[in-house]
Amino acid sequence: MQTLRASSEPKSLFWEGEDLVDPVGGFRRWTPDGREHPGRLPAPPGCDRAVRSPSGRWTVLYAERGTQALLLDGERIVRELSRGDNLPEDYDHAVALGALPDGREVLVNCPEEYDVLQIEDVATGERLTTGERTAPDLFPSRLSVSPDGHKLLMAGWVWHPFGIAHVYDLAAAFVDATALDRDGDLLGPAALYAEVGSACWLDADRIAVSGTGEGPGDEEAPTLQDGQLGVWSCRDGRWLHRSAGAGGWGTLVACGGNLVASLTRHPRLIDATTGGVLREWPEIRVRHRDGAYGVTHIPTPVAAPHPDGTRLALALEKGIAVLDLPQT
Repeated sequence: MQTLRASSEPKSLFWEGEDLVDPVGGFRRWTPDGREHPGRLPAPPGCDRAVRSPSGRWTVLYAERGTQALLLDGERIVRELSRGDNLPEDYDHAVALGALPDGREVLVNCPEEYDVLQIEDVATGERLTTGERTAPDLFPSRLSVSPDGHKLLMAGWVWHPFGIAHVYDLAAAFVDATALDRDGDLLGPAALYAEVGSACWLDADRIAVSGTGEGPGDEEAPTLQDGQLGVWSCRDGRWLHRSAGAGGWGTLVACGGNLVASLTRHPRLIDATTGGVLREWPEIRVRHRDGAYGVTHIPTPVAAPHPDGTRLALALEKGIAVLDLPQT
């Protein structure tokens, strides 16, 4: 493990080769020797999180619990983005950048109505979801496009409040945008008993999903149960694995293959297919967040897995922890 000192807590982290970059901090960076280099841009007011496109060209800086957002091309601000203004302080900003199978990079967010997802070509601004829509009366959040660009994962909530997860077919949405207004063709209420705490893509087919609450639940049931960690196959339309854990799962971060980082008070490396803890770092304290709503005083942990799967960078109050991940 390596610890890098920071002049202030990083609000975003991305790998650029062997450097770590914080766009929210004005694109300050840390080089392999551990030195922090000041950014060239002033920190944008109100923004405290960032997402980046697969190519690294586009970045969205945004307020996790607010309406502010900026689209950047490199380090150049292109334009402001909007967000539906229904209860923005109560749940995480729904925004993602991804790449379609033809290579076009897209922006996904809810620019007009809080519950209507829209997709546009990020380079041209062309709206790819057109036509009349039916608002589904749910709160999209924690969006991510699958690695192959075919699907969209949403881990948001409905008004109970209760955390949910849906998966949408993007090709279907470009033909009929109301495909984004339904429960999701691939993962919907029939697959879930537990409230969803976190979800992430393991690969183009599989999704790791955590259930909140106390386990172990009913292992014979066909749905994800309280306290379980499940691996869902979009291709097969079923749970491939479900396992119980102790102490909750917190925020899940994909680390390559079957591995996920479980950020729950301290980081743990989990085999998502078994729920087994492969390694943990109890000396490192991270924030515990289950779900996309509520708990306004606890922001989502900032984490950046290296593209080669060998390291995981975690933002700390006074620096960055770079964890070495075992190779399986």
